[in-house]
Amino acid sequence: MDPLPLYRRLANHYRDAIESRTLAQGDRFPAVRTLMDRHSVSLSTALQVCRQLESEGWLESRPRSGNFVRQPQRTASRPLAEPLPGLPIDPAQYVGVHTRVSEFIARTRQGPVKANFSRARGAPGLYPGEALKNAATRALRRNPDLLVNSGPHQGNAGFRGILAKRALGAGMLIVPDDIVVTQGCTEALNLALRAVTQAGDIVAVESPTFFGILQILESLGLRALEIPTSPHTGISLEALELAVQTHPGIKAMIVVPHLQNPLGSIMPDSHKARLVDFCEQQAIPLIEDDTYSALCEGDTPRRALKSWDKTGNVIHCASFHKVLAPGLRLGWISGGRWQARVEMFKHAQTHYNEELPQLAVAEIIGSSAYDRHLRRLRSALRVQRQQMSEAITAYFPPGTRMNSPDGGLALWVELPDRLSSQHLFDAALPEGILLAPGLMFSNSNRYEHFIRLNCGWPHTAEIDAAIKRLGELCAQLASH
Repeated sequence: MDPLPLYRRLANHYRDAIESRTLAQGDRFPAVRTLMDRHSVSLSTALQVCRQLESEGWLESRPRSGNFVRQPQRTASRPLAEPLPGLPIDPAQYVGVHTRVSEFIARTRQGPVKANFSRARGAPGLYPGEALKNAATRALRRNPDLLVNSGPHQGNAGFRGILAKRALGAGMLIVPDDIVVTQGCTEALNLALRAVTQAGDIVAVESPTFFGILQILESLGLRALEIPTSPHTGISLEALELAVQTHPGIKAMIVVPHLQNPLGSIMPDSHKARLVDFCEQQAIPLIEDDTYSALCEGDTPRRALKSWDKTGNVIHCASFHKVLAPGLRLGWISGGRWQARVEMFKHAQTHYNEELPQLAVAEIIGSSAYDRHLRRLRSALRVQRQQMSEAITAYFPPGTRMNSPDGGLALWVELPDRLSSQHLFDAALPEGILLAPGLMFSNSNRYEHFIRLNCGWPHTAEIDAAIKRLGELCAQLASH
């Protein structure tokens, strides 16, 4: 069975038709209603097909006229290839990523920065700063002693109640007492790992994965077992099953099912259900990092892994850092059957969180204003990703490949001719252009010819010029 979602298979079908000139430049693309009737698909699927082709540069939307075929400035970058599940997996390769990341961060601070593509974050203007300020002011007016009193151990009860209600949209049935407020998702992941592992244990992770997860594992004395991961459907369940057979000592697993960092993949519901069931059968605690799900395209919340959990084997970790308030380290965790241990480690590690940010955020997420904010944020990021994708297509050498995620803040780009991302980073740094080289997202050198580029800032002339310069540097490196 084809692992790609239906809308991607249909988008690939029409892209092939455009590349073969069956649909020529300027032709009117089939209307949404025509796509629905022709392929017996829903309105949502038909719209996703059009958005996918538009994001890749194959369609342009004309007001009151519909969609029309276009040809990008050159052949659009092809999607990233699927992983090879049979690649050797070595749990001993966990050593050294912290030093590597620390050196990277130190080098990025050595000179002035003109364009920073190395972070996965949005511009301040994308977030409701004024609304957050006003909400915090009202909270202090109602609670004048807020800053001189201790907060509740698990977090503000009203805030946790709103989180529990919001979780219903993702299929989770949890109560406020199942929630502990944390210092962002990083602390939530730390607490989850402390609750289910000991130093020296093996933890399965996606490959590639966010380097912050690798840093957490190394700081706790844990070993990372990297599982091949699809840029479209997430972690390879076949590779995971093989890994469990060859490494029976896996003590936990961390996955990002929605807009995986850096791949941008979204795990289909069928995969989520299989993963939850498999981890339960194998007695492997499953830690869900839900940092990005609110940035997925569409107003319908994506179903969380936790929604399939019947035994408490899934630990759910989340954060508002990327979706609402980058200036607040505000997250939460629901610890499943390890809830008591999570609460104990939270008290031992950092005690309680400040109540003021919780009250301010609670006011916003408890109203329809939050949903309106998310729609605006997703719309702005969609435009910025498309503009960045078109710039990469226009300026980078032929053979460049990249993902086309259904949401999120970044693009994962494969350099042509297996160019070194470290060499590109070294060449761009003196010119004030920062990027995240692929070697940071793995303990191996498997992704040395990949880079992650941030799309969180509006695509200004300066941003476009920096992408053009990166393309020129790629061409220069390829010629040597």
